[in-house]
Amino acid sequence: MEPASRRRIEPHLEPTHFKLGDMVCDAGGLLKHAYFPQGSVLSLLTVLENGDAIETANIGREGGFGLFAAMYSRVSFNRCIVQLEGHTARCPIELLQYEFKTSEHVRNLFVSYSETLLSQVQQTVACNAMHSTEQRMCRWLLMMHDRAGGEALPYTHEFLSHILGANRKSVTLAAQAMQAAGLISYHRGTIQVLDRRGLEKASCECYAIVKERFDAFLKPPATAVQGHSRGRATAE
Repeated sequence: MEPASRRRIEPHLEPTHFKLGDMVCDAGGLLKHAYFPQGSVLSLLTVLENGDAIETANIGREGGFGLFAAMYSRVSFNRCIVQLEGHTARCPIELLQYEFKTSEHVRNLFVSYSETLLSQVQQTVACNAMHSTEQRMCRWLLMMHDRAGGEALPYTHEFLSHILGANRKSVTLAAQAMQAAGLISYHRGTIQVLDRRGLEKASCECYAIVKERFDAFLKPPATAVQGHSRGRATAE
């Protein structure tokens, strides 16, 4: 954000700490704050009528949850849970709504991020429909490995089956195959990535596509560096 926007917002940022599995907001819930992960990862789940839910996107330090509410509607379309424990900063929606209305730079930034997040949702939908459980699990672990900074990941097969929308047996078989190939180690609900390059090769193309889109979004625009309000610069 531009310096002027940051000065108005930063005094109102409130640090919060979530644990794995905590619910930030349920689908249909009214959002009073936007949440910006600072080490945690948030998972957006689409909830079906029978109560089943599947992840369609996740958010780490590169983004925030609740920016749609700052632009249009304050009702959450998704259930948001904590996928990786850690610190998060939250900001009252009203402050972000003000910045969105008054700053062209913030409007462009929020819309650009929303488009990038939507691309992750679309790629995840295609991945869930077309790729094997093992490929999807590789993609997901790579995304978590990026956010966790290489630390071990505290996930059970049951948790992974819910996130991936796969049955537990298929997740167990995928994990066993990945461990036998030397890609990961798995012990008592803890997953450690052993061969990052091998995991990327075993993944479908979806991880690389989404990462490329977010890398492009995260390139500092000239406006953020120079401090004027002409919006995000076009990448050359």
